Amino acid sequence: MRIIEAIDYEHMSSLAARFLIDKISTNPELVLGLATGGTPRGTYKRLIEDHRMNGTSYKKMTTYNLDEYVGLSPDNPNSYHTFMYENLFRELDIPRNNIHLPNGVALDLVEECKAYEERIEKTGGIDIQLLGLGSNGHIGFNEPGTSFEANTHLVDLTQSTREANARFFNQIDDVPREAITMGIATIMRSREILLLVSGDTKRSALKELLNGDVRETFPASVLNCHPHVTIIADQKAL
Repeated sequence: MRIIEAIDYEHMSSLAARFLIDKISTNPELVLGLATGGTPRGTYKRLIEDHRMNGTSYKKMTTYNLDEYVGLSPDNPNSYHTFMYENLFRELDIPRNNIHLPNGVALDLVEECKAYEERIEKTGGIDIQLLGLGSNGHIGFNEPGTSFEANTHLVDLTQSTREANARFFNQIDDVPREAITMGIATIMRSREILLLVSGDTKRSALKELLNGDVRETFPASVLNCHPHVTIIADQKAL
């Protein structure tokens, strides 16, 4: 596990973008796992700036997002589909057929989870998975207690996670109670993992990740078992 210290959020975002740009330049057909939320937004902004200024191409790349809310259609303003198109995809040259997110309004959600897992496998797996760190140790929407053996699955969101995401909604009652998420086993099959951690609200979680035991009650602890993890964390988180 490699830890890179950033001065602040902006510096973390710049370092993360450079990390990904270097990988994409080396392998234009990279399969990239992506995350949503406030943490990666700055990284995505810098990827767009680089694409505009330097012409880094994403035409041969494939992406898979970690998760999506159950019950929100792709065109819902609060869906992760909308978030990704507004914050990244719309500004890049990546073909839409190469972009994958779970369908939170599928008629058969269990089958959607299975199909999403199969799509990842058919692609050949994820080369680099971008992650954020939840205050309770969740990665993706894998809440404490999730089995390390879980593949893409349906999950009930904890109250703390819904409260953390409520800032993106009008009120907490609007935050969905379920989501589809890549499972921990899915994440761990990625060949490389990039974890971004920013702010003093994540400090205790990062400390637990780095110093605590590996256990299912703290999902992120499993990253200690992966052979290629890079953590970029700002000074407030360290």
